[in-house]
Amino acid sequence: MKKLFFIIIIALFSPGILLSQAKKESPVSDPQNVFSKPYDYVNDFEKILNSDQITALSNTLKAFEKQYLYKITVVTTSSIQPYTTFPDYALELDKYLAKDPKLDPTILIVVSKELRQIQVQSIDLIRYKLSDSDTQNIITTYAVPEFKKGDYGKGLQLAAEQIMNKLKTY
Repeated sequence: MKKLFFIIIIALFSPGILLSQAKKESPVSDPQNVFSKPYDYVNDFEKILNSDQITALSNTLKAFEKQYLYKITVVTTSSIQPYTTFPDYALELDKYLAKDPKLDPTILIVVSKELRQIQVQSIDLIRYKLSDSDTQNIITTYAVPEFKKGDYGKGLQLAAEQIMNKLKTY
């Protein structure tokens, strides 16, 4: 009787064990350790902006958020470790910031001078105002020319102003 009971128990639980899938681990097990820095409107972790540029851009972004309720956050970084691609890094940073309502950006602009990359993340609700092609056009027309001149502050300021102009419409 005990053998029959044991066989029935094994038969019931075997398919669950055989068919279950291991939980996929994120490339980074704890994003908190990667992104555990204080975040504000402008976060120059790569140190490519001077204090006047940071202040001017922060004030512009803060005033825009107060008036239109869209928060734009700028982050510069020299490394994306432990992530392998810049878009992955930006996406995970956006998810990390979204966990805190005070930090959650409507638009996140991530720039790396050292890696020569820029990525703009936005929430889906503003796609009707600011499409991916609009964003690409703003970056290539306003930010990149200034970046090539070495003026990252001006490039970010111009790009942010153009993004804000797009968000003001409608």
